[in-house]
Amino acid sequence: MEPKRWIRRAVLMIESMRFQNKLLVGYLLACVIPLIGVSTIIFHQSAAGLEDSSQEFASLYTSQIRTSLNEFIKEYDKVTKSVLVDNELIYRVGEERSLPMDELIIQKFAVQRLLMRVALLKSEISTVMLIGRDSSVYQYTTTTSRVNENMLLSREWYKQLRSSDDTFFITGLHDRSYYEDKGAGAVVTVGRVLFSSDGAYAGILLIDLDPFTLLQLDHDFVLARDKYGISVVISNRQREIVYHSDAASGRLSWQQVLESGAEYIKDDGSQDQIILSGSTSTGNLFIKTEIPRSKLLQKINQIKGMTVFVILMSSLVITCISIGLSYTITRPIKALRRSMKQAETGQYLPIEKEQAGDEIGSLVNSYNKMIITIRTLIEDVYIAEIKQRQAKFIALQNQINPHMLYNTLESIRMKALMKDDEETASMIKILARMFRLALGKEGRHHSVKHELDYTTNYLELQNLRFDNMFRLNIRIPDEMLHCSIIPLIFQPIVENSINHGFEDYSRPMNIDIEGVWTEDGEILIRITDDGVGISLEKQEGLFALLEDAETDKYKLEETDVPESNGLGLKNIAERIKLHYGDRYYLTIRRGADRGTAVEFLIPKL
Repeated sequence: MEPKRWIRRAVLMIESMRFQNKLLVGYLLACVIPLIGVSTIIFHQSAAGLEDSSQEFASLYTSQIRTSLNEFIKEYDKVTKSVLVDNELIYRVGEERSLPMDELIIQKFAVQRLLMRVALLKSEISTVMLIGRDSSVYQYTTTTSRVNENMLLSREWYKQLRSSDDTFFITGLHDRSYYEDKGAGAVVTVGRVLFSSDGAYAGILLIDLDPFTLLQLDHDFVLARDKYGISVVISNRQREIVYHSDAASGRLSWQQVLESGAEYIKDDGSQDQIILSGSTSTGNLFIKTEIPRSKLLQKINQIKGMTVFVILMSSLVITCISIGLSYTITRPIKALRRSMKQAETGQYLPIEKEQAGDEIGSLVNSYNKMIITIRTLIEDVYIAEIKQRQAKFIALQNQINPHMLYNTLESIRMKALMKDDEETASMIKILARMFRLALGKEGRHHSVKHELDYTTNYLELQNLRFDNMFRLNIRIPDEMLHCSIIPLIFQPIVENSINHGFEDYSRPMNIDIEGVWTEDGEILIRITDDGVGISLEKQEGLFALLEDAETDKYKLEETDVPESNGLGLKNIAERIKLHYGDRYYLTIRRGADRGTAVEFLIPKL
């Protein structure tokens, strides 16, 4: 269930991505995934091939070591056997106490010559010792340091040789503390247990050697060993270390090898090492070759690093190319989208940038033609409507000449005064002022104050008619009185309140006109009354009518349609949006207790 939810989230995220990002991600996935896949396959195949080649090399390396050790054992087997030529002399080594002094001197001299002859057989031999059956020690050395006989006989490794069944032996590494100079380092002792012709124990021949002499490798193999960090550990049957290449090359001291010898022999099954094992043909010595995988794969790791670098650089180049391609594709689409957004707000502007000759460019060109056609049609309809309204207004003004109208009304008022009909005279005077305000502001500044004067005159006229049943309360800041406003906007709302909100003569009706500044510095006018109010059904109908104001603002209206059922409010709402823009509005709502409230928002001009 959990994977399906993640898949759905991934699909939704992809669907909600911008088109440019989808293109960019698509380019990257299409290019980078195959690149990573191919690079990974090549790397793994190279690593596997290098490891196989390295194991072959290690096998060859081990084979050469085995060959070298076999040759070493063969040669020293001959060297130690060479003393058997003087078998009787060796057997007499244990009879010094029973010999007279002159024979003893001759025997010691003969043993010295025997040991010197052995030392001369191999140039790397520095110390040769012969220990008789009575533990008498004879030695020959090519150095200045001699062996302390008592310390030699007390060594544990020597005691183990006495109990060993091997005739020819190679001991493990041991220190040089039984030498008189007590020098640092370690030696390996090669030797043979000597028997007389009748099989009786005659003594032991010991040859101390530097561990370096065990392996005689050519220069190329030494370089390969150091390059790949190959470690060679040679041990004997007693699982004692005879040779360690790290000590021979200086990476370890012989003292460390002596102290932790068993740790270097055991196999811990680590995957970090390639381990090859072997032994000499006689089985005297065992070879363990270790190759660190980190050293072995050093070159392939360099290839890996280079591969990662190439992938990153390729990804960067692919990303730049993808961004350029996606921008080339999405740039005209974004311009098309912006132009559509402008068209939604009533700004029909074509995309002016030169377009490419592809399908998107053709689409943009077609869109430009459509926008120009729409704008032309809208402008034609809008201008035609304006011209029609202007023509009607001019015709009305021509039909009703203001001066003739004022003079006529003044004449009628004077006749009413002559007949002592002051009420009629007052009504005619108020009507004349209203006509002066309504017809005398064409092309001139019309302010909130003018609109209030017109509304006040209208309400005075209605009070004469309805016996002072209407009270007008005005709360508008002085600064707002001088702001511009379209004409005939207050009076129709007040008239609508009287027509639909006045109940009867039992109670007067209060009408409030309030003006406040919004946070954005715009003008909010609120006209409220305490009349009978409107029903919820009628309020919903008025809301629907006012919502049509934005879509109907460019439509031509029939002049003979009566302004009933809210058509007067709709006309005001249309004029507000036509004159000030779509963000400005007119709305209506029911009062808190009774009555009706009408609000409209206009800019400060």
